[in-house]
Amino acid sequence: MKKSWYRSSKLWLVFSIFAALLLPGCSTSTSPHPPISQEQIRPQQEYDYLIGPGDMVEVFVWSNPELTVTVPVRPDGKITTRLVEDIEASGKTPTQLARDIEKAYSEYVKNAVVSVIVNGFVGVPYQQVRVVGEAAKPLSVPFRKHMTLLDLMIEVGGLTDYADGNKAVLIRNFKGKQKTFSVRLDDLVRKGDISANVPLWPGDIIIIPESWF
Repeated sequence: MKKSWYRSSKLWLVFSIFAALLLPGCSTSTSPHPPISQEQIRPQQEYDYLIGPGDMVEVFVWSNPELTVTVPVRPDGKITTRLVEDIEASGKTPTQLARDIEKAYSEYVKNAVVSVIVNGFVGVPYQQVRVVGEAAKPLSVPFRKHMTLLDLMIEVGGLTDYADGNKAVLIRNFKGKQKTFSVRLDDLVRKGDISANVPLWPGDIIIIPESWF
């Protein structure tokens, strides 16, 4: 009874996500989603990692070791250093944050030279890749340059026994519009068909439905 309730709850969650993200853009609920075209399958060439809440950043101040600290990016996106309590970090590249810290430190340190090193990558939510539904471990994963669908499936531990992987979809922002494409996860994960592997983009969402049978 408990197992049946759990499966029903997961099914309802996936159905709700489909309804919210997919169905409004479909002419009919039975229309299949197209595969990703060659233009949309290419890896994004330009990608800069943006610091996000949960990242650990090392602020290294040249010739001032007493000011060098490793601090977390707080949930509000800011960091606290030994000289300045609140510096906005989220949404910036490490180089941008380093220049902002230099500016903030200029009141206290003459000609401060700062480097920022990021550890424990989390990133901003809109650059993360998300997997929901019948993955073994549904997760939000920081995007990595040249990341593929297979890399992501390894991260989430593959598919559950109840997954209908070949009916999974990928939701992607393409040229400012949200597009939905079919992906063949059963072929990729269970049959080893590498032709089903595709490059991922920052912000991609994979939804894996439950099999009805």
